Amino acid sequence: MPSVKLSIVPIALLIITIVCIMICLGADNVLNYSSYVLFAMAIVTLALSRIFHPCRWLLLRKGIGESAQQILPAIPILILISTISATWMLGGIVPTIIDCGLRVLNPRAFLVITCLVCSVISVLVGSSWTTCATIGVAFMGIGAVMGYNPACTAGAVISGAYFGDKISPLSDTTILASSTVGVNLFTHVKYLMITTLPSLIIALIVFAIIGALTDVNDAVETNEMLTQLDATFHISPWMLLAPVITCALIVMRVKVLVTLGISTIIGLICLIVGQPHIFAHLSADCGSVVAVVKLLCTTTAIETGDEMLNALVSTSGISGMIETIKLVLCAMLFGGTLLGTGMLSSITHSLSRRLNGLRKVVSTTVGTGLLVNGCTGDQYLSLIITGNLYKNLYAKNGLEPRLLSRSLEDSISVTSVLIPWNSCGMTQSTVLGVSAFHYLPYCVFNYMCPIMSIAIATFGIKIYKNVNSK
Repeated sequence: MPSVKLSIVPIALLIITIVCIMICLGADNVLNYSSYVLFAMAIVTLALSRIFHPCRWLLLRKGIGESAQQILPAIPILILISTISATWMLGGIVPTIIDCGLRVLNPRAFLVITCLVCSVISVLVGSSWTTCATIGVAFMGIGAVMGYNPACTAGAVISGAYFGDKISPLSDTTILASSTVGVNLFTHVKYLMITTLPSLIIALIVFAIIGALTDVNDAVETNEMLTQLDATFHISPWMLLAPVITCALIVMRVKVLVTLGISTIIGLICLIVGQPHIFAHLSADCGSVVAVVKLLCTTTAIETGDEMLNALVSTSGISGMIETIKLVLCAMLFGGTLLGTGMLSSITHSLSRRLNGLRKVVSTTVGTGLLVNGCTGDQYLSLIITGNLYKNLYAKNGLEPRLLSRSLEDSISVTSVLIPWNSCGMTQSTVLGVSAFHYLPYCVFNYMCPIMSIAIATFGIKIYKNVNSK
């Protein structure tokens, strides 16, 4: 194996480059350049190996092949996720959920309801960003009228949005964490519940206490939002069958691609049958078949007369997932070159000599995830780097890969929004109008997840050795 000093050079250069991009261009541009940086670092890795520690072509090809075997299955899933997002939104499924959430609002239980509604919507959409930018903004306005501290309302919105983003099979971070480590998506989601549900329950208890102690107003005007929803969509309880069927397929452990494909078809049926006026508008100039193809593949926007609803019903289809797919492919090359040149093995071998014991391994993984998340300013890169860094170490210690994928989510996916210079932190601060430094104390779910991850590992709950979790 190459030396540890040589092996850490590509990772160090990657982190330095990302930090420079963050400083010079802003954290919101990190994702735009991440794929190019990963591709460049793959070339740097090959060059360093060629100059200082030549590796056999067979080993390099094997390393890239192993990386491709884990990462490539995520691409068709990402494509289907983009089609579900488009069909479920314009088909009226997600708007129906929003309508139901708004009708059950209660001033004293506002924060609890906000967190729960954002959780449900984020699970269905698979995106914390979309949830915060749409219904999250609405809750910020409602909370202000009720008399709640904006930072507190933002904490409830973010806690719920990132709960759904973390456990949703439609979330790109959930798919990336599981595919990077090589764990079945549904196995990963199920195992996440052990740390995620207790964290959410604690957050809900805290929000309930805050609501009870806050001097809130007795009423709030939500009629305008409900009117706009009813004017744009045909809201019907029948739309709720879509998430029910999807959940049933997940429980029955139907294959991921089949489940997502059926969910997309259900969304199209809801659009054509349940929202005929929207479908007629989309197909007015190009015909039904072309309209469906455009909906699935390109950006679609509908004017509703409400700025927030315009953002809600605007979908990007497969085109909106291209950047993520590029990132996944470049991550595959970078991880494959690290593996094939032996550099990743060198790093993990060095770590394994210093780490032993379940609690120490998990705690170090969580700490590394937080550190890399803060250094890179991007959750995707952090998942990729930390996952590849500890994959072999977990295998050597006889720990299940699903434990690693869960530790990655507990330490990276949910904490990115707490870092002010992270792309997530900057985005949510802008969207919700509250500084990350202000809403951080109220994001109970987000900072409870890494604490819960270490606590569960310390007590060894549902952690087994030498078991094939796939």
